[in-house]
Amino acid sequence: MIPGPRNLITDVPGILVGNAQDATLKSGTTVLTSDSPFTAAVHVMGGAPGTRETDLLAPDKSVARIDALVLSGGSAFGLDACSGVMDALRAKGRGFPAGPARVPLVPGAILFDLLNGGRKDWEQNPYRALGRAAFDGAAEAFALGTSGAGAGALTAMLKGGLGSASLVLDSGVTVGALVAANPMGAVTTPGERHFWAAPYEIGGEYGGLGPDPSAGLGRSLDSRKLAAMQTLGGAALPAEHANTTIAIVATDAALTKAQCQRLATAAHDGIGRAIVPAHAPGDGDLVFAASTGARALAQPDAGLGPLCHAAALCLSRAIARAVYHARPEPGDLLPCWAAP
Repeated sequence: MIPGPRNLITDVPGILVGNAQDATLKSGTTVLTSDSPFTAAVHVMGGAPGTRETDLLAPDKSVARIDALVLSGGSAFGLDACSGVMDALRAKGRGFPAGPARVPLVPGAILFDLLNGGRKDWEQNPYRALGRAAFDGAAEAFALGTSGAGAGALTAMLKGGLGSASLVLDSGVTVGALVAANPMGAVTTPGERHFWAAPYEIGGEYGGLGPDPSAGLGRSLDSRKLAAMQTLGGAALPAEHANTTIAIVATDAALTKAQCQRLATAAHDGIGRAIVPAHAPGDGDLVFAASTGARALAQPDAGLGPLCHAAALCLSRAIARAVYHARPEPGDLLPCWAAP
């Protein structure tokens, strides 16, 4: 397995990604779409998810394909980004046919970035417009780090961000991951130089420092994020609930909804390998899986295992890349990995 030419989820043929963010707001939205509807599923392992239209992705539900997936900041307000994407899709004549009407299907998930130093005193919810802008800008190339849904993301000790990575399997199938990393836990070991995902790094894609040589790691739960958010929100704020890592894994392999759900489930291993701790009661950790269906698997059942493994590897790498590419901006609460 080797990374695709862009080392982005858009190495999966047909997949496009768009970002929109507001530096003053310190928040944004990311949209994944394709020129044609695609199969999707979801698996939630965090204790505090925020979602829209995820029930229809279950294998026993009647909807077979969707038009886009949304990752957004803004907590519950950010779910309105899906409405902006629906507006754009409807204008293009996209959506599930219902007589003379068409209904675009746009599941989404949000992260909490309401206490990150950005201005949140808007009179009109900005996320519908951000969703529309992100969809309109969808392309094969897109920015990582302090962009899109990762614009205001924070980890326990450093700024979070938007990350992506890909792998092309020996079979020719491509797998990619896209993530907005805003976890309760840390993406780096104590000292903030080595990534927990270091063993999975390819070609120095997040600094090339290798694994932390220390032993006995993982016992510290220090959090600059928690302290900063409690300063902004008051000591009574349950800031340990104000987190989430939301992600999408995608492939051109032809998968059923049930197989997509297994892909999403297995990809959560990538979160557990890259963030310590992960899947906490106050995290909304969630992974969507998408299949464009362009490439049939030679062995549909046996071929799913390598895809699941590749998805987890991509997601670990994408999480580290999200933090690695984060950029310092005025009013930041936390330092960046590049300038801690």
